[in-house]
Amino acid sequence: MQLGRVVATATSTVKHPTFEKERLLVVQLEGAGGKPDGEPVLAFDRFGARKGDLVLVTSDGAILRGMLGRDTPGRWSVMGLPDDL
Repeated sequence: MQLGRVVATATSTVKHPTFEKERLLVVQLEGAGGKPDGEPVLAFDRFGARKGDLVLVTSDGAILRGMLGRDTPGRWSVMGLPDDL
């Protein structure tokens, strides 16, 4: 799990069937001190995070397969919205 900041939402007219009706966010992962850690990632969100929100994300494929189905090619998902750090 890692903290990240929502920088945008993503939309697509053509997508994998398991992505239908799912919300995708562009999340910039953060390292120590809130500094960017690598390139932004696409993360599935069922919590309603908005641009600028701090989110807790995971790349655990098993969690995402449980949410979207065994055949999903997705990797990142939002696991929570921290109250305060």
